[in-house]
Amino acid sequence: MHWEALPPWLDTAATGMLAQAERWPHALLVTGTQGIGKRLLALHLAQALLCETPAADRRACGRCAACNWVERGTHPDLRVIVPVTYDDEGNATPADVISVDAIRDLIAFALLSSHRGGAKVAVIAPAEALNAAAANALLKTLEEPPPRTSLILVSSQPGRLPATITSRCRRLAVPVPDHAQAVGWLAAQRLAHPERALALAGGAPLRAVALGAEAGERTRDWLLDLLSRPERMSPVAAGARVEATPKDERKGMLADVVYGLLTWTADLAAVVSGGAPRFHTERGETLAELSRRVARVPLFRYHRALLRQRALLSHPLQPRLVAEAMLFEYRMLFGKR
Repeated sequence: MHWEALPPWLDTAATGMLAQAERWPHALLVTGTQGIGKRLLALHLAQALLCETPAADRRACGRCAACNWVERGTHPDLRVIVPVTYDDEGNATPADVISVDAIRDLIAFALLSSHRGGAKVAVIAPAEALNAAAANALLKTLEEPPPRTSLILVSSQPGRLPATITSRCRRLAVPVPDHAQAVGWLAAQRLAHPERALALAGGAPLRAVALGAEAGERTRDWLLDLLSRPERMSPVAAGARVEATPKDERKGMLADVVYGLLTWTADLAAVVSGGAPRFHTERGETLAELSRRVARVPLFRYHRALLRQRALLSHPLQPRLVAEAMLFEYRMLFGKR
């Protein structure tokens, strides 16, 4: 996690924030579109706060013991709170919410003396995953922050946070990079199709990197070919393909299918309304042809249903059945009206 690795739009945000190091807030709320690197920025800021030999501009040196520990995720004065649950053996599983127990552990950490005699930092990402009890527990720490303890909250949906929390944080809004800057950075990451990946990610470069993975591209091309010809689609065959994926990859493939359906139906709705596709620009002609045949009101309802479905993806019992159901509903949008 070296400073040189920060994308340019994040580097600008970090420079502006570190210039205020003498007036560093006890709580910072980093906001912005999902997929632009807010968590990466938060961890770089945490590294700068914990660095034992910072540069004159307050940037982390990247060489001291503290920086090395942060990069390895083992610094004793850094806590990163994410939504996970643990089984009896201590194995972590992604969860939907950050529990009150996680925040109680954070409070205990904040009250302890620093192991290195310096700052302590906690990163909470995404902060909107705090459940009600966790948010209430965190509020006490925000109201009476322990000395030399900094909280960095990361959120793509700050409106979901209680006003009592946001009002006690200084906000750092991370901008979406301009198109040329984002494409140039993606090309430097050796992404095969940077323009296409960026469009599919809605202009969010770090999400584009994830979507640009070879396996993800194969799934996307297969899915878009299906969606382009709804009358020939076999949802059962598509569900079988999901089922044939190795068990530990099925949830990831289902997430790719849901994201593909979301972006495709968003583009279809845009074209139906007289606009232009945003995500799948290379399939504009197909979308235009489908827009003349789709049932409009059911399309808008279907897209909203997909948004709700995405919130349940962390624990689908049968990925194959979920994929089949979504594709059957999509095909019905082009039936007789």
